Amino acid sequence: MADWDGLSRRGVLGAGTATAALTAVSPVEAQGAMPDSQPTSMAVSFVVNGQRQSLDLDTRTTLLDALREHLRLTGTKKGCDHGQCGACTVLVDGKRINSCLSLAVMNEGAEVTTVEGLGAPDDLHPMQAAFIKHDGYQCGYCTPGQICSAVAVLDEIRAGVPSHVTADLTARPQPKNMEMRERMSGNICRCGAYSNIAEAMAEVAGGRT
Repeated sequence: MADWDGLSRRGVLGAGTATAALTAVSPVEAQGAMPDSQPTSMAVSFVVNGQRQSLDLDTRTTLLDALREHLRLTGTKKGCDHGQCGACTVLVDGKRINSCLSLAVMNEGAEVTTVEGLGAPDDLHPMQAAFIKHDGYQCGYCTPGQICSAVAVLDEIRAGVPSHVTADLTARPQPKNMEMRERMSGNICRCGAYSNIAEAMAEVAGGRT
């Protein structure tokens, strides 16, 4: 075998092995060189169902987990945890959001309303009462998110906010069946109680339309 500058292939391989051994870093040393991975905490304060709440949270905590795990408001449900089912819908400053996609620290100073804040067992919100009357649920898991979203939908319609199915953008939208169904499309009911939910919403809107 030919030599390169006096080195055989065996010599080159041996030199490479020695270099690798000298430059190897132990697992302990490697961990010491890594940046600090300790979670960062931050104080956050917001109003939840009319009461001021102040928490010290890991900055990665979602609003959903802050409500469920820290404030024990378990009415808001964790469904897909990817913002696709709507079970975690709450109202923030009057607008509906998927709380699983919003960090708690992003809502500093906001007013948050969960299903517990809409009404009490002896004083139900009209939408809650309508869901019961029209059997707008079966297993009930998605119901808190459905109700919060339904309340926001009617507020949107009353405010004149159009949707993808609003035929005339210059006229105030009406709470028609198709209009409400389109706006509720982000809230999934695996039990299939959609027609009953639409009936409940129609009653609260002021009539079956």
